[in-house]
Amino acid sequence: MGRSVEQSVPVAEPYPEGSRQRDQWVLARRPFRNAVGPRRPYAFLAEAERAESGEVVSVAAIFLTNRECPWRCLMCDLWKNTLTETVPVGAIPAQIDYALTELSRQGSAGFQPASSGDIRLAGDCREPRGSAEVRATMRQIKLYNSGSFFDPQAIPPGDHDAIARRVAGFERVIVECHPALMGESALKFRDLLNATEANGVNLPPVRELSLKKRPPSPRPSPRGENSPKQFSAPRALEPASRPLTPSLSPYEGERAPEGRVRGKLQGQGQPDPLDSPGLRAPLRRVDVSGDGHRHAATTKLEVAMGLETAHPQVLEKLNKRMTLDQFRRAAEFLRKNELALRVFILVKPPFLDETEALLWAKRSIDFAFDCGATVVSLIPTRFGNGALEALAEHGDFFPPKVATLEAALEYGVGLRRGRAFADLWDLQKFADCPACFEQRRARLLEMNLGQAVPARVVCGRCREGLPGNGTSALH
Repeated sequence: MGRSVEQSVPVAEPYPEGSRQRDQWVLARRPFRNAVGPRRPYAFLAEAERAESGEVVSVAAIFLTNRECPWRCLMCDLWKNTLTETVPVGAIPAQIDYALTELSRQGSAGFQPASSGDIRLAGDCREPRGSAEVRATMRQIKLYNSGSFFDPQAIPPGDHDAIARRVAGFERVIVECHPALMGESALKFRDLLNATEANGVNLPPVRELSLKKRPPSPRPSPRGENSPKQFSAPRALEPASRPLTPSLSPYEGERAPEGRVRGKLQGQGQPDPLDSPGLRAPLRRVDVSGDGHRHAATTKLEVAMGLETAHPQVLEKLNKRMTLDQFRRAAEFLRKNELALRVFILVKPPFLDETEALLWAKRSIDFAFDCGATVVSLIPTRFGNGALEALAEHGDFFPPKVATLEAALEYGVGLRRGRAFADLWDLQKFADCPACFEQRRARLLEMNLGQAVPARVVCGRCREGLPGNGTSALH
């Protein structure tokens, strides 16, 4: 069973400096975990996305249920739909079967939480009913698992071949992973996808799915308690692959103390974080000699990694156990091995005010594209995990305005260095003007699909978009 906030450390306790203490602080403020099972994805949906070709294509997004990620990130609420134990071999392919079958049966009609109950585990070679029809209308697939696809305690490596058989017919397969777990497992899965396609998956002819009148699909929390003693974090990072980066085990070592980061660093006489070595250092070449893998000429596999922010001090305080240089090395590994990179960026993470949030969103977008990202996904930081609500009591966090998300997306799209998307799930929670909100949502969707910057929404009520106000002031 989960634990309530009242059973834990007082909410008013300030955010600590040490990593172990931060883990405990985050866990103590969690509300209850949702009831999910190992043989159903906790959600799935169909969404429209602009592809590298410039076409707007349909994408099947499956949110897999598996063991919780070993990191205790300050901003994350994805643990709500995870388990405390590794799922059995066969469970993840069964979840994919279920979602593809339901998407076909329901006509790909937007967000679908998985229904309760149980289904039979799928065998390695089973072709799910309806999956051919889904592949005929959907060009890409996202397998998001509230953590890292290449964490063997989350996705059993013994399932990789069965997973590849089910998704090789899609033009692009997108998974997510922490930079610390990027390594040989990603190359093996890439090779499985390519070999499965080459060796005889019957691919139906692709036909376009009309998306002109389709409303934006809602989606689960983009990056949405039992006793922590039930979860052995260090063992989750041992297996499967040679990790690319130095050990980032969540329980190894303590952080160096630092001053509070409230975006006032320059005013306090501290150096500009943009001048830190992590932002200025060139990309490091990674030697992967002797790995025995052939390098695919295709970019069928795309890996999404959470940068969160390029602000070094804020990134450290997010408790992700990652530095900018480690992210660079993981990104270079993907580039060298011809795997596409998608980057998640938080819009207004904790410890930044609204103006600083936009500045660092822009710098983070620049950093992501410098690392070779083909897609940047902007995620407005939201309440919901207990920890951010506690930070808000100290004045260390408040969700971003829609205008800030708009301005960040304008910047990313305007660079024309790759695709930039804004996550529109639950966008109404960030609205502060009901008079213009729907127009702003429509404008964000237009930028997502068109990758061009349309005229700004001018609202006489909130005065956003007028000279000297709102979005204009943020540029």
